[in-house]
Amino acid sequence: MVRLWAPALLFALVWLSGLVHAEVAVPPLSARVTDLTSTLDAVQKQQLETRLAQFEAKKGAQIAVLLIPTTQPETIEQYGIRVVEAWKLGRKGIDDGVLLLIAKDDRTLRIEVGYGLEGVLPDAVAKRIIAETITPHFKLGNYYVGITTGIEQMLAIIEGESLPPPERSASSGNFKNLESLLIIGFMLAIVVGGVLRKLLGRLPAAIIIGFVIAMLAWFIAASILIAGIVGIIAFIFTLVGGGRGALGGGSFGQGGFDGGGGFGGGGGGFGGGGASGRW
Repeated sequence: MVRLWAPALLFALVWLSGLVHAEVAVPPLSARVTDLTSTLDAVQKQQLETRLAQFEAKKGAQIAVLLIPTTQPETIEQYGIRVVEAWKLGRKGIDDGVLLLIAKDDRTLRIEVGYGLEGVLPDAVAKRIIAETITPHFKLGNYYVGITTGIEQMLAIIEGESLPPPERSASSGNFKNLESLLIIGFMLAIVVGGVLRKLLGRLPAAIIIGFVIAMLAWFIAASILIAGIVGIIAFIFTLVGGGRGALGGGSFGQGGFDGGGGFGGGGGGFGGGGASGRW
């Protein structure tokens, strides 16, 4: 009987061992701040997101924060390299990505640095930021303060590095501003355009509305092409009567731009540069 049950018992033990030592999954990258521990509240996350997005738009370097409960059975170094290989933070060929990884239950953290920033943010400097700036706050339970002060110190260091400027093509921020502009503009076309059509006639009213909205679009997008397109649409919208018939009875804002947007890595590479610490 023992001989019959021994193989099955051995298989069960191996299977259970595999479950115990299963790797922690790398979460998908959808934001600059990913908190799987519910440590940060919504306002804190948004403030960090905004700060990192502004820095990326200005400098080009891509920094992300990940809070997870544990990396076990892997070390934080092993897990960190898996995260950056999956997320590919930083611009391709420039490799200016940084990951601040915090394993809260393990009381460990790591700064993972891309190839392109290893000179300005070497291991010794990353270690000092962890030991002298971040962990003293973590020991007091002030996680948000520790994260923000550590991030600000890294941003100040990267700010002084000579990096290729970010591309200045039409950004998602401009498109979001344009979405708001178009909604307001076409509401003006309906309300103000209706009044002007009665006072001045269809053509003069359409010219005025088209010109005003084109100027607003040019001011926000800094693009004559976009301003011209928006102005022509507003002109036609006002000329044909605006409102219900012009857009097929649909509701403006239900399609078009993606207000929610998204965040993804730029293809940057990492080679294990950075530092780890405990609190």
